[in-house]
Amino acid sequence: MAVDASAIAATGSSVAAASRRRDLIQLSVGYALILLVIWTPSPWQTPLYLAAILWVVLSTWISFDGWEPMGLRVSNPFRPFWIIAASLTFAAIAIAIAARLHTLQLFASPRAFLQRYWGYAIWAFLQQFLLQDFFLLRLLRLVSTRTTAVVVAAFLFALAHLPNPILTPITIVWGLAACLLFLRYRNVYSLAISHAILGISLAITIPGPIDHNMRVGLGYLTYRPHHTHHRSHSDHIVSTEACVIAAAPTLRS
Repeated sequence: MAVDASAIAATGSSVAAASRRRDLIQLSVGYALILLVIWTPSPWQTPLYLAAILWVVLSTWISFDGWEPMGLRVSNPFRPFWIIAASLTFAAIAIAIAARLHTLQLFASPRAFLQRYWGYAIWAFLQQFLLQDFFLLRLLRLVSTRTTAVVVAAFLFALAHLPNPILTPITIVWGLAACLLFLRYRNVYSLAISHAILGISLAITIPGPIDHNMRVGLGYLTYRPHHTHHRSHSDHIVSTEACVIAAAPTLRS
């Protein structure tokens, strides 16, 4: 019986070690591909973008944690609503300040607003999926404490926003808050909605020449404003492709 128990323990330890190696490889390769997309110029960016998508999808399929642990259950998707309400409050304050400073981007109609930002709302969900379900869940299995996992995930999220001096500190704060809230409520949907609200509020209140139209990586360094001395947002469109797998152009044609 002692031999059998030792064999079972050794087998369990081997399986656990293999699982940790798999998580580490999936996380490392996925993050490396994301950084390559952010820092690679076109046209070489496209194959890297496709490779990153394929890697994330394949890794998620292999290491599927379940709908509920991943925060993707469809029942009561807006729980807890107070997170969304807090984001709306922040957005209202930012808009009021921008209106006084004359940096607020106005739209001719709600339809024009939706046409501009509906894609970003989807992108916000993808970013939260990556942060919580791709990075955080694996880090929870790789490091010794939940606090360490949260800090590392937030750091990786912010690092992908370099060298943008506005988005980098904002994203490390949001990354910490989002990971802690995810562990508390296990709900990606409310975090994605809040992310979209916060991101769009930044896009319509901060002039493009200041944050380079929310570009990151190589896009931030190669940004060229159309109107360097103009304070309005006439050319401003949101583009927070950090810790995500695309870096689409952010200026309107």
